[in-house]
Amino acid sequence: MDAHLRDLRYFVAVAEELNFTRAAERLHLSQPALSKQIRGLETTLRAQLFRRDRRQVELTAAGAALHAVARSLLQDWDDAVAVVAAAAAQDTRVLRAGTLTSIGRALYPAIIDQFAKRQPGWQVELHTYGWGDPTAGLQDRVADAAFVWLPIDAPGIEAVVLATERRFVAISVRHPLADRKTIEFSEIIDEPVVALPATAGSQRDFWLAIDARAGRVPRVAAEVSSADEKFEIVSSGAAITLLAEGNAEIYSREGIVCIPLSGLEPARLAIAWRRSDRRPAVQDFVQACRDAADI
Repeated sequence: MDAHLRDLRYFVAVAEELNFTRAAERLHLSQPALSKQIRGLETTLRAQLFRRDRRQVELTAAGAALHAVARSLLQDWDDAVAVVAAAAAQDTRVLRAGTLTSIGRALYPAIIDQFAKRQPGWQVELHTYGWGDPTAGLQDRVADAAFVWLPIDAPGIEAVVLATERRFVAISVRHPLADRKTIEFSEIIDEPVVALPATAGSQRDFWLAIDARAGRVPRVAAEVSSADEKFEIVSSGAAITLLAEGNAEIYSREGIVCIPLSGLEPARLAIAWRRSDRRPAVQDFVQACRDAADI
């Protein structure tokens, strides 16, 4: 049985990090899933690739040999994919944009207008991705550009902030603080909260406000991968969740109220793209985003 490119990407991540936990975060996987994939690759190649114990991870001689070959192979494949994607996009004149949440803010129509001026005849296909992939399709090369919430951990991604917004808290209308105009984060720090998947990495930490907890571990009531799941839990009163000011209006619904929070850094909505992607259509889309956001 041949090894898959995906398995080689997983292997290279571990070889570069020499730490399964950090490699899993980088790949937006769970650590057990990554370990299982590496064991499968070792079985396929009939070679031990890593020596690992509780303190450290090291490449074996076989692992070092594979690492030298795999990096070159993956780079060649990525280059080939980029060439094919560029040719296909040029032929169909379609740019694929990813997003994690509804954009709203009157921003997207303005972006499309600006992009049409720069690339007449091109169409933009907008796809929503689950929060398990904070790059909204960029890392897997299924999106050419993406609207993301910072921070993101993925290497090789550039981003420009389009909007900076206060963080709000969404709570049930039955919550004791539901009639408040503003809430201090310290007032809800011990409330059960809805969290993004662990594969969201730094973005999960941001929306749990880890930086403002002074080491206090959040009480995670549930992990969700979509807005519908999140607000269903909030409306039941089982947990609260944080969100950006612009999304407070977009996701307004019966059974919840969204209230400004004080004591937290603002949220940042950005347009992101792969640093190596210099295609004119991608660069023009980024500039269209900047023009629409007036930055």
